[in-house]
Amino acid sequence: MIYAPKGVEDILPPRAELYSQIEREAGNFFSLYGYHQIRIPTFEKTELFLRSVGEETDVGKQMYTFKDKGGRSLSLRPEGTAGVVRAYIEHKIYGKEKVWKVWYAEPMFRYERPQAGRLREFYQIGVEYFGEENPWVDVEIIEMAYLFLSKLEMDNIEVQINSIGCKQCRAGYIRQLKIYLKENLSSLCGTCQRRFYSNPLRVLDCKNKTCRAVLQKAPSIEDFLCSSCKQHFDTVKEGLSRLKIPFTVNSHLVRGLDYYTRTIFEFKSFYLGSQDTVCAGGRYDDLIEELGGPSTPAMGFAIGLERLLLTLEKMGRKPSVPSLPCIFVVTLGKSCIEKGVQIARILRSQSILVKVNFTEKGLSAQLKQAGKEGFLWVLIVGENELKNKSYVLKNMKSGNQQYINEKDIENISDILRGDT
Repeated sequence: MIYAPKGVEDILPPRAELYSQIEREAGNFFSLYGYHQIRIPTFEKTELFLRSVGEETDVGKQMYTFKDKGGRSLSLRPEGTAGVVRAYIEHKIYGKEKVWKVWYAEPMFRYERPQAGRLREFYQIGVEYFGEENPWVDVEIIEMAYLFLSKLEMDNIEVQINSIGCKQCRAGYIRQLKIYLKENLSSLCGTCQRRFYSNPLRVLDCKNKTCRAVLQKAPSIEDFLCSSCKQHFDTVKEGLSRLKIPFTVNSHLVRGLDYYTRTIFEFKSFYLGSQDTVCAGGRYDDLIEELGGPSTPAMGFAIGLERLLLTLEKMGRKPSVPSLPCIFVVTLGKSCIEKGVQIARILRSQSILVKVNFTEKGLSAQLKQAGKEGFLWVLIVGENELKNKSYVLKNMKSGNQQYINEKDIENISDILRGDT
């Protein structure tokens, strides 16, 4: 027997319907802010991701990379922003629209150690905003994420924000941080000792208790922000406060991708343990130019669907799939199946979920099956019903039943509403 590879999973019904439901709700909600859906390729040229997320980041090291038959290096997308930026540049959107706002819901791929809320194939809902550097854009994007999660009735979510400045002021901070870390290098974990040389900012994000203790006295990036970045961040904080979006400033928040600038943020859940980030994002004002496009400010975020659903389940607030009116058509004999199919077609045209029996089971067995599968109504089509053109409609919950004719079937919604 062949099993699924480690780190991927089959999303079976009804869980798959929950994914689709949340994606639909996200699309509808984001459209209120003027976002439109985009679909990006599952794989891109490896160079795109190495230049955007950074070769030395965890994400850059976790990519699924392969050679195609032409010898070209391709990678499955580890995140969504790089592909959207590539599309923005390739299709010259910057020459057509001053502001471009898109959202996506796609699977991503990273070679990680599988655990709860973290798989090697995972799903993200993301948004990207191109063309505006005003800090109120940052406020609106954080507000949108916060209100969407609130719409799903998520509580105990902590919003953490920080500013990592622009290239100019961040460079001065990194110099001072390296001086401090070098003095304490022997006290850092092995991972952070390697990060010291490749990406010292990532040391700030370490969860190791010993490293956290060392970092308590590390210089704060807020002290190194230039006047422009400081003013930008002050406006973001003031805007969130005015909109009554609760937040805390986490000076150790850096995010794990190289392209971020200025405002970054994470939404953390108390229900998820160490892998507690449900939603994260920030500005990447330099990325479009670095990938060959014009200088364009941009910002976005991504929500992990697995962690989102895991949080909701632990809260006891598992989303419910909206149920359609549903009817199980009982057919008693081969001659009744054709009529059952015809009736089902009429019912489905009224947006009613219908299942027709194609077996030779008797009435009691079919009624038992309908109850087991959660059908509220059954419509019985037997030889006598065929002869009289009058069919039994039975409510499985109340036990009430009535005869309905073919004209009633064409307008059955009123009958169903009156017998719920």
